[in-house]
Amino acid sequence: MRAVLSPKDSDYHSHARAWADEAPDPLEAPELYDGIRVKRLIAYGIDFIIISLLLVAVWVIGSIFAIITLGLLFPVLVMAAFVLPFAYHILQLGGASNATVGMRIMDLRVVAWNGHRPGYPQAAFQILLFFGSISIATPLVLALSFFNARSRCLHDFLAGTVTINDLHLDRLRAPREV
Repeated sequence: MRAVLSPKDSDYHSHARAWADEAPDPLEAPELYDGIRVKRLIAYGIDFIIISLLLVAVWVIGSIFAIITLGLLFPVLVMAAFVLPFAYHILQLGGASNATVGMRIMDLRVVAWNGHRPGYPQAAFQILLFFGSISIATPLVLALSFFNARSRCLHDFLAGTVTINDLHLDRLRAPREV
């Protein structure tokens, strides 16, 4: 079995690798991938609610400023509403936790295929692929996850990432180097 670093390791947030080479095989570490599809859907639902609440707040506050400026800030408000979902996902997936709020609630984390933490550019690429693919073929994006053992979706394959159960990383913990 391949060693996987725990989030509690001191280097974890300084670009430590979660594993060597490629993602662990589902037969060697099935607990990393158990229930991923359902957990991802629930996590996305939670994130959708959070983003919706943020959008309502942006629209209420932005509308007040748009009215005060006689509509001059309305284009800024529209742009902010468009950028908010992208920024929400990119900042969280590329950040220290590598997971959105919904993913953290569901004990999920996104990891680059080679074991590194995905940075902001890779997170941005994945989110652009995600939103692009769901706008073209919503059900087909998830359909691919039924045909691979790691339950990866189209945007995961193209971005070089894998979503795993973060809860089970302690069992696969690598020995600390001295």
